[in-house]
Amino acid sequence: MPRLINLQPSRRLKAALGIIPFVLILIAYQVGSDIRKAENEQDRLLPSFEEIADGVNRMAFEPSQRTGEYLFWEDTKSSLTRLAIGISIAACIGLLVGLAAGAIPIIAAPLNPLITAISLVPPMAILPILFIVFGLGELSKVMLIVIGVSPFLIRDILQRTQELPREQLIKAQTLGGNSWQIIVRVVFPQILPRLFDAVRLSLGAAWLFLIAAEAIAATDGLGYRIFLVRRYMSMDVILPYVVWITCLAFAIDWCLLKLSRWLFPWYHAEK
Repeated sequence: MPRLINLQPSRRLKAALGIIPFVLILIAYQVGSDIRKAENEQDRLLPSFEEIADGVNRMAFEPSQRTGEYLFWEDTKSSLTRLAIGISIAACIGLLVGLAAGAIPIIAAPLNPLITAISLVPPMAILPILFIVFGLGELSKVMLIVIGVSPFLIRDILQRTQELPREQLIKAQTLGGNSWQIIVRVVFPQILPRLFDAVRLSLGAAWLFLIAAEAIAATDGLGYRIFLVRRYMSMDVILPYVVWITCLAFAIDWCLLKLSRWLFPWYHAEK
């Protein structure tokens, strides 16, 4: 009889096992909602699935009486725009600074302590400073993502660069390559796919910073809407928004993975 540690589920079984926890969560939620509704029909903490569907329809498919906009989609567009801009800027900073510091020791010497110190500063602690310096507009929200994510990306790319086989750099120098050529032709192509991995790992933190910034100072966005309706205990709106944020995060991560596999098949083949 094979040992349990050696059993590998088939693709179909793996998919079925992956669905089971979500089904159990839905069942547990339905049971909890029914219990609370039986005690109090006006209970708002655990709305029924019918109430949640009504909330989604009201936010996504009925125009706002005040603005005429479909709030759900406007919030999604605003949040995704801020997230895309913030992550893109942070990725560029992380790549440039991390690559330079990892490939050139004389640059790493002064930057390492600074990067370490900055990475230890809680981004949420400087949020009021960002609002004072950059105002309450879009820039402060984007900068929170950049400041929160960039140090992680820099440190990750720096480490990945330093982990590259030293023999490759020596061979490139033997063939007459100067520092610029070695960085561009040898180091950069190998670091770029690792940047995709680092960005995927930083998405959770980026969403956290975005939601926090929108909750404090915004007039639209997924985080703004969640904190706006919480005062009315509108769980029929909050829960769908939370699930939607999770789905968006999963979709972005999946797209980055597929793009990375398409652009760098050699990297994933090695993994």
